[in-house]
Amino acid sequence: MADEIRTVGVVGAGQMGAGIAHVCALAGYNVILYDIAEDRLKAALATVEGNLARQVSSGKIDDEERKRSLSRITATRGLEKLAAADLVVESATEDETVKRKIYAELCPILDPETLLATNTSSISITRLASATDRPERFMGIHFMNPVPVMELVELVRGIATEDSTFSKAKVFVASLGKTIAVAEDFPAFMVNRILMPMINEAIYTLYEGVGTVDAIDTAMRLGAHHPMGPLQLADFVGLDTCLSIMQMLYEGLADSKYRPCPLLVKYVEAGWLGRKTGRGFYDYRGDTPVPTR
Repeated sequence: MADEIRTVGVVGAGQMGAGIAHVCALAGYNVILYDIAEDRLKAALATVEGNLARQVSSGKIDDEERKRSLSRITATRGLEKLAAADLVVESATEDETVKRKIYAELCPILDPETLLATNTSSISITRLASATDRPERFMGIHFMNPVPVMELVELVRGIATEDSTFSKAKVFVASLGKTIAVAEDFPAFMVNRILMPMINEAIYTLYEGVGTVDAIDTAMRLGAHHPMGPLQLADFVGLDTCLSIMQMLYEGLADSKYRPCPLLVKYVEAGWLGRKTGRGFYDYRGDTPVPTR
């Protein structure tokens, strides 16, 4: 375990928060999983339980490890419980206003020495750090989705991040069995700066009638050996998240090549956000996903 970090707080019990809680508990950390919604906390614990059971079935861990990992996670709707954490990873929705509001409520509760990290996939670490009382002890620890499966974590320092914070974050991430890629604090960092414009281009290809949903995804799966087609991947990530990252790139880098495709905007306006809402580029409400265009 990382030096001095024994208890990890996770803010936000969505898909990412549940995954972060899972890998931290499995690595031996005590985890305090916080969310304002009881139903999200219950769903997150059920997800962690199901994913650990799958790891037992596939022989990655044994049943004792599963039980021990589950016993290390405490779910709470009380923000004050995070006072016991040595590191807090904020994994709330990709909205700067929401994140800033969380930091304003969270920072006064935390010990001055507690490290604070964000799992943002695109927002400036320096800007978020400035909304806290500890920019020197703040940085980006960007996990990939799904967290228990994906091997990579992007580490991003803000302009004020101290070397000791960065060193502790590196030791912490390595203790989870993840590989580190260090990115500079530019919009969308590395993975999403490359991935999201590809997804956006696939949506333009659909929008312009070059290919159907099925044809585009088949072409990239079999022609480029991608494990998942770009439109299927967009649905998995969430079209609202894809749009938010593209807007961040477009505004942050002022380059027209990052302009979000109007069709992506239209799907988000319709509330068709992908798997999580039952419809996106595919309709998930039946037994098998059916393209919506």
